[in-house]
Order: sequence, then structure tokens, then C-alpha cells
Amino acid sequence: MTDQARVFFPRRRRGEAEDPERQGLLEGLGQTRALIAQAYAGFNAAKDPDLIESYVFEINALQARYSYLLRRVKELEEGAQAHLG
Repeated sequence: MTDQARVFFPRRRRGEAEDPERQGLLEGLGQTRALIAQAYAGFNAAKDPDLIESYVFEINALQARYSYLLRRVKELEEGAQAHLG
């Protein structure tokens, strides 16, 4: 290869590209991760005790959503592997 940088793309497992549910879950994970970062930024900037408390509840709710989405992605992957193998 010349001086150009090599570009590597992760290999997709069979069925990944065709699974709209998995794609939606992955998008949800990314969005939720961004919302968690925003909530932490708000929490760190907050001075009022009521506002701090609201950020704590928001962060906990977003972390619960993130855990759910991650669990569903893993379940889909395990189901796909069991189906293939």
C-alpha cells in the first residue's frame, strides 16, 4: 500500500446488516449514552438541591434504559449465534 492510511472496517456477522431491531437498539444505545453525558454535565453544573436531585433521578432512569437496551442487544446476538451454530 502507498502512503495512504489503511482503512479497516469491522467484519459483520451474518444477519447483522439485515436486522432492523438490532440497528434500532444500537442507535438507542448511542442516543442514551449522549443523554447520560448531558445529564452528568447538568448535574455537575447544578447548585440548587432540587435540581441536583432531579439530575440524579434522570441519570438513574437513563442508566436503566441503557442497561435494558444493552441486554436486548446481547439477547439478540446470543439468539443469532444459537440459530447459526
